[in-house]
Amino acid sequence: MNKNKKISVIIPVYNRKILVSRAIDSVLKQTRTADEIIVVDDGSTDGTGETLKHYGDRIRILHEQNKGVSAARNRGIEASNGDWIALLDSDDEWLPEKLLIQETWIKNNPEYRICQTEEIWIRNGKRVNPMNKHQKMHGDIFIPSLRMCLVSPSAVMFEKSLFVETGGFDESLPVCEDYDLWLRISLNHPVGLISVPGIKKYGGHPDQLSRSVWGMDRYRVAALENLLNRNPDMPDEKRESVLKELVYKLEILHKGSLKREKSLNAWKNKLEKYNFILNNL
Repeated sequence: MNKNKKISVIIPVYNRKILVSRAIDSVLKQTRTADEIIVVDDGSTDGTGETLKHYGDRIRILHEQNKGVSAARNRGIEASNGDWIALLDSDDEWLPEKLLIQETWIKNNPEYRICQTEEIWIRNGKRVNPMNKHQKMHGDIFIPSLRMCLVSPSAVMFEKSLFVETGGFDESLPVCEDYDLWLRISLNHPVGLISVPGIKKYGGHPDQLSRSVWGMDRYRVAALENLLNRNPDMPDEKRESVLKELVYKLEILHKGSLKREKSLNAWKNKLEKYNFILNNL
């Protein structure tokens, strides 16, 4: 990244008039100033809009009609002027050196088009250590990322051109939209990991998006199916790994449907389909 490259920060927000100030303030306090800060208000009704107005021309405000976080991020990135995009969720917070750390790392590793920092986890107001399964990885992270998302939106920075080439966030997914995008990117591109924390990632609050939708694996299955359908020339090792993960997740969904005594055919049929494909590779 040379000196002429610009960084745009995209913050989607919905009904977080208090938390969003912490997020925006953490960007304004960066030692490497962001070239623009775009906040996409996704139809907030709690006074978030008034909070945003207090920042004046220090931020650029866009408005969506509650289309979800994927649409909000896509809208912000589409409207941005930066060469590089840094995302920040409205309930998270950057540490002061975050942008500088990433800019410096990218200058020293120009072959990478996407990288992320480590993070500090805060749950219900207390610092906690991530479990081993949540440990981030460096380089070719595609296969390890199939089980669960290993890239944090608030920690990542990527070339805008890479985002455009990959197709952006899937607006049909209410959750797991980040899991879907990072898989599509990491299928063909290494993801850099900077071992220094750049963010504080907050969790445990009742309006956390991942807690608002049941059966998250339903959307991971959709992402994996789309990945297979859109990439017929996927390398054999990666295709087999995707199929194995699909079967694993479908088994969980099928067992769950048995316990709930709901319609079984949808998950059972998919499970049989992908088991057959896997067994006949």
